[in-house]
Amino acid sequence: MTDPWWLMLAKALGVFVFLILTVVLAIVIERKVVGRMQMRPGPNRVGPKGWLQSLADAIKLALKEDITPFNVDRAIYALAPIISTVPAITAFAVIPLGPEVSIFGHRTALQLADLPIAVLFVLAMSSIGVYGIVLAGWSSGSAYPLIGGIRSTAQVISYEVAMGLAFASVFLYAGTMATSGIVAAQDRVWFAFLLMPSFMVYLTAMVGETNRAPFDLPEAEGELVGGFHTEYSSLKFALFFLAEYINMTTVSAVAVTLFLGGWHAPFPFNMWPAANTGWWPLLWFTAKLWGFIFVYIWLRGTLPRLRYDQFMALGWKILIPVALSWVLLAAVLRSLRNDGYQHWQLALAGMSTLTTVVLLLALHRKFSALNSRLDRSAPATPPQRFVASEGSFPTPPLPQRSSSRIKEDVNG
Repeated sequence: MTDPWWLMLAKALGVFVFLILTVVLAIVIERKVVGRMQMRPGPNRVGPKGWLQSLADAIKLALKEDITPFNVDRAIYALAPIISTVPAITAFAVIPLGPEVSIFGHRTALQLADLPIAVLFVLAMSSIGVYGIVLAGWSSGSAYPLIGGIRSTAQVISYEVAMGLAFASVFLYAGTMATSGIVAAQDRVWFAFLLMPSFMVYLTAMVGETNRAPFDLPEAEGELVGGFHTEYSSLKFALFFLAEYINMTTVSAVAVTLFLGGWHAPFPFNMWPAANTGWWPLLWFTAKLWGFIFVYIWLRGTLPRLRYDQFMALGWKILIPVALSWVLLAAVLRSLRNDGYQHWQLALAGMSTLTTVVLLLALHRKFSALNSRLDRSAPATPPQRFVASEGSFPTPPLPQRSSSRIKEDVNG
């Protein structure tokens, strides 16, 4: 990088501000969208139509008492939230937000650092971030946070394998591990269409990697109270909360970079000659990023949490074999491309679509068969007749019962 020090500092500050603003907006938008999905009002009291709710939450967390249990390892207990937050922010440094632009007369790329192994750097940062969760659970001196930390370790081991295999097919066709080179390789066709199975595997793995619903098992309040951060409060808890949303933003940015063309304009905007010049690509990148964040919110509002055995079986028995098989198939097609096969791109898109359809049909058939077996095994019990006893307290009618049937039940 040949940028002057003040420009590097300005870009680092810009990345940090971009992440913080994204987190602040994501929190309030998530609460509004989930409220709409569940037919209830979202935040609507703090600020105009509730848009300052994130600011109110931040002030509330900062003013809460910072409680430290007496039996914790104080140094590691205080360091764990920082270990979770810093790698999440650092990983965003290698994400290209746009092409070269002019900033105060200097031509510079909208990217903080262009590493030749940028994608491996992202994987390394995500692996380091889980240390904060594990150390938080261990240093708390409590059984429930410890179990949550161990769950997070198993989660990362399971889903990072599938994520790495999804990246491998991207490396095959881009010919580089640098994020800028991968974006440049998608100037015509996005890898989401050429490598659709890898894209689907990464979509699933990134949700498991960030401990978000329906894979939020390290913080499952049903059996672990609050999970790995049960013993945390005030700003320490806020750092874990911040790290979760920054991780969500970072893996979404990686998905945009590796599979959706990065900052390249989508159709039909790419037909405009100036769409991929100047500051316009930053708008396309941000729009794609928010599309993935909406998927996160959608999953949280619609899907229940998986059982732990279901979650691990999904990673080891489905995602990893599918990702490994697709990498082998993609390598064969890449060899045909190197040998001069003219229609390799068409063949790759066709095999990608066929593999994805077969996988989705197999999953649908498996879960449909499971539901039918559960329905057949359930005993058929006739509905019980409601009889109101004399002097009983009147209760509202149950749903799906006609008014004549209610009168019969009340009158005996």
